[in-house]
Amino acid sequence: MKRTLRIISTAIFVMLACKTLTPKSTTEAPVIEVPPTKTPAPTETVIDEPVDPMAGSSGMGDSLYPGFGNGGYDSISYTLNITVNDVATSDLSAITAIEAVATQELSRFNLDFAGFEITGITVNGEAAEFDRKGQELTIIPSQVLSKDESFTVVVSYQGIPNPMQSQALPFPTGWIVYDGGIFVLSEPDGSASFFPVNDHPLDKATYTIIVTVPEPYEVAANGVLQDEVDNGNTTTYTFTVRDPMASYLTTININDFDVETMESAGGIPIRNYYAASLPDDVNKPFARQGEMIDYFSELFGPYPFEVYGALVMDTYFGAALENQTMSIFGMDMVDLDDIEGTESVVAHELAHQWFGDSVSVADWSDIWLNEGFATYGEALWVEYDYGREGLDDWVASVYTEVNEYPEFYPPPGSPAPYDLFNGGVYLRGGLTLHALRLEVGDEAFFEILRAYYDRHKYGNASTEDFIAIAEEIRGKDLTDLFDAWLFDEDLPPMPGIE
Repeated sequence: MKRTLRIISTAIFVMLACKTLTPKSTTEAPVIEVPPTKTPAPTETVIDEPVDPMAGSSGMGDSLYPGFGNGGYDSISYTLNITVNDVATSDLSAITAIEAVATQELSRFNLDFAGFEITGITVNGEAAEFDRKGQELTIIPSQVLSKDESFTVVVSYQGIPNPMQSQALPFPTGWIVYDGGIFVLSEPDGSASFFPVNDHPLDKATYTIIVTVPEPYEVAANGVLQDEVDNGNTTTYTFTVRDPMASYLTTININDFDVETMESAGGIPIRNYYAASLPDDVNKPFARQGEMIDYFSELFGPYPFEVYGALVMDTYFGAALENQTMSIFGMDMVDLDDIEGTESVVAHELAHQWFGDSVSVADWSDIWLNEGFATYGEALWVEYDYGREGLDDWVASVYTEVNEYPEFYPPPGSPAPYDLFNGGVYLRGGLTLHALRLEVGDEAFFEILRAYYDRHKYGNASTEDFIAIAEEIRGKDLTDLFDAWLFDEDLPPMPGIE
């Protein structure tokens, strides 16, 4: 079946301030949403490293953002206990408790945390000194922590969170207040806007999220809802995330919700939250999520988490984000006149649960491993509905777009720090996977995807890790293929496309 594809590549912020391109060809071609043009690189605040050899570093050495995260310890679990006193202003009081293990002797260590009045910090139950420089919160325990020692940090704070000005994006991220509610989108560095955290994907942890809100507001967050307590004028919601999660995927959303529950044929629970003010048929594009989960589970490996679902907020923020177990969509991402087009976005965010959430990047420069894989997830969903002919149409449409507008689609293997989520990591990243599939054949290709997921699930991986698995299964050096698709300025030819 021939058809014109409406390609929507979204996972995070790609469609904010986007530009719709009109192809120059006189033949019918897809309408493709592309990311904004590049913006000048922001100036990053450099935090001086303490001279104390027992001090944990104030960054994790990421190649693009060396100041992201912190060294000297591994976070094991977070307990966020947040009381929102006023939803309209987002005035709140909170306590965050972190269980961690020291990876060196620690006389001091850092957390990423911005804003708020800190009312107290303890380490292992004893008051600790602390200092702040920018969003670097330096904590000095009363006693030096030994290597391999487990310890607990408790930070109490209050105030009104401010959205973070991301170092990777030209607009705020994190905890966002709008008329009627609150939502959280934090990729890549917005989590520090509402809780103290080791904010890099290399340091995953489990989470307990406890949020108290005034009635009649409700809360939707990651994981499984364990408890809902009516306190009279307020309600307390408790969610647990028992599988390791990268901090940027943490989400808390407050509104009045209609909740829809279902289950995939394979037994995965699904709960969808729709802002109650949205149209009754807003759920239509999400009806096939269970079918998608089971299909992707066959292709990639078993769904990695306890639960899944979508959340749609009644505001326009130009984005969808694959928060672990609960992808979030702005209302402008849900086109009820184009259910199939919106399903493409739904498939993209769901594919991220395997690639991006369970297998997370080891370094932000490897972002194509998230976005290229999720974009190819859209293609695989097209193939599920329309067979190989539908997939071929998808590939031809995307290839034509990338080839005609190369300025929007740079090589995906080396994104600029100020343009992390460029069109290349999405569309050209997805084409890289299709080129690999044509090179190795379907059987080996899906074996590669399953092996990559299985070996790195609940952890982190790099481009080198993926290439090594591909070469191992193919039994052949694939350097030329990956160099051409990931790093060469010129778009390589795609077999079957003139």
